[in-house]
Amino acid sequence: MTRVVVADDQELVRSGLQLVLEARGCEVVGVAGDGREAVAVVTATEPDVVLMDIRMPELDGIAATRELTAAGSPSRVLVLTTYDLDRYVYDALAAGAAGFLLKATPPDRLVEGIRTVCAGESLLSPVLTQRLIESYLRHPPADGAVAVVETLTGRERQVLVLVARGLSNDQIAAELVVAESTVKTHVNRLLAKLGLTTRVQAVVLAWELGLVRREPA
Repeated sequence: MTRVVVADDQELVRSGLQLVLEARGCEVVGVAGDGREAVAVVTATEPDVVLMDIRMPELDGIAATRELTAAGSPSRVLVLTTYDLDRYVYDALAAGAAGFLLKATPPDRLVEGIRTVCAGESLLSPVLTQRLIESYLRHPPADGAVAVVETLTGRERQVLVLVARGLSNDQIAAELVVAESTVKTHVNRLLAKLGLTTRVQAVVLAWELGLVRREPA
């Protein structure tokens, strides 16, 4: 059973999400009304997935995600937002979120998304990835990022580009004609070399470095 923490500053939203999730086989192990409480609850319960609202008092969802990532939390953060191009979403992904969904997402799709990120995949469609990152990409790559990417093997760099294009592990395996387990190994190694914790952070970095570009219409 997937263990979940729900973080949202609206009690009605928290209660509604808890009912929806528990009715569909998820276990809600904690709730939080602000980012500071979210960090404490997640640290105490170590859920598989955190449903994280962005706009919360005390500590917003971006800062809370950043703190959890920096602390090495194994919990996967799935951001819930009102708008698919919310200007804060890019920062949340860069902070370590595994993906995001709209609050208007149907219940079954929400549970599917939770299980997707719990399995180690990212939750971003290729089209939405392009729209989001190209719209809000405003920071130059971190110092030394180019040099670090150059330490990747040719195959790891190839996998990074495919990840940045939004392909899942099984799709990458089919593209490269290798086993899915081999892809997982490459992904884990390139994340370790780049000092990243999620594949979404790898997507952001690849776009920042220009390793992928918008395809012509």
